[in-house]
Amino acid sequence: MEKLPSWLGQRADHRAIFAIALPMIISNIAAPLLGLVDTAIIGHLPQSIYLSGVALGAMITSFTYLLCMFLRMTTTAEIAHAFGARRSDLAQQTTTHAVVIAAVLGLAIILLRPVILQLAWAVIEPDPELQRYASQYIDIRLWAAPAALINLVVLGILLGRQQAKYAMGLVIFTNAVNVVADIILIIGLDLNVVGAAWASVLAETSTAALGLWLIRDLLPPWRQWHITPAYFKQFGAMNRDVFIRSLLLQFCMAVMTGYAARFGAVTVAANAVLMQFLMLISLGLDGIAYAIEALLGAARGQGSRHKIRLWMRLCALWSLLFACAYSVVFWGFGDGIIRLLTDLPEVIQTAKLYLPWLIIMPLLGHWSYYFDGVYIGLGLTRAMRNTMAISVLGVFVPTWLISQQWLAEEHANHGLWLALSLFLLARGVTQWFYLKRHQRRLST
Repeated sequence: MEKLPSWLGQRADHRAIFAIALPMIISNIAAPLLGLVDTAIIGHLPQSIYLSGVALGAMITSFTYLLCMFLRMTTTAEIAHAFGARRSDLAQQTTTHAVVIAAVLGLAIILLRPVILQLAWAVIEPDPELQRYASQYIDIRLWAAPAALINLVVLGILLGRQQAKYAMGLVIFTNAVNVVADIILIIGLDLNVVGAAWASVLAETSTAALGLWLIRDLLPPWRQWHITPAYFKQFGAMNRDVFIRSLLLQFCMAVMTGYAARFGAVTVAANAVLMQFLMLISLGLDGIAYAIEALLGAARGQGSRHKIRLWMRLCALWSLLFACAYSVVFWGFGDGIIRLLTDLPEVIQTAKLYLPWLIIMPLLGHWSYYFDGVYIGLGLTRAMRNTMAISVLGVFVPTWLISQQWLAEEHANHGLWLALSLFLLARGVTQWFYLKRHQRRLST
């Protein structure tokens, strides 16, 4: 059997990457099903208001939990480091602090349910009946906030320990419980929106219980649980940095839909369709990012610069290959993908005008996914925050505002896509620059 060139590593190295990446790609595809299953089953009820209420409620609940995704990322960084260093004491310390933070934040979300609802309705302003049903759904779903956030922690631990198949299994388990509960509560007991919400709560809490059982070796007896102030401060700072980074990212995504409302309903719909292309991009590139988080974190724990360089090189190669594949697919089949997502002629024609941005976007943006994985693996959360702030405030916002002044109204939406493209490119460039500085400091 012919050997790979030395710079390409060994076949076992590539298998190690996809042992993590492939299950997480499958998980990324399956994860949105929690809300989609609710929507599909309740969509067969006679009144459409039930479907609208669940869809809107699921969106707001998912956005709330998405802002807490920092728990998954920082937990992966710390557990991977402990895994590589073979420090079970450090892994147990991280697990204890992460579970406590998740539980406290989850309880805070429960207490802040009225505030979350007020903010949501102030922004969305739905009609009263829709608001009533969506409020019912959200109010029930958020009771599972501690469980939902603990699930993020468990996912981070499983990734950090390179147990991606268990992580994929948890996602499948969540959806299986949700389907069964939906059938019983919605169809069997005729609980419509309330049934959909409680089905998701049951799925999230049972998944948390199973997840905690899977990581039981890292959970000390209850009487031995304690918070170490110094580590809590360090771990809390990491979570703060990634939270700020996530807020800035969500701001850019919100502008792409919210500001486009100025250009009319058709443009908003076209942008919404094209944003699904970004979701498709993230399915593959996130898988590679998850792999490099775990592998690089373990190499950091081992103190092996050789393995750090190896994983960075191999994952960069796969990230680039995925990006090229996405660009080719979008170039050849972008029109067909748009038609799969909508059958409205005006929306199709408008989306096709902006499709070229999506064809080049994987090549511009894959570096940001890749470097996010690198930074998590190396524990450089402050640098993640800083590079995101530079890219948003120094590139996205100025490009967005200037383009709206310079471009004619019929071309103004191109300015939004230009801003997003340059933002993704800027993230890759700034992350590369900061990483080079970090490497120079380590070598001196």
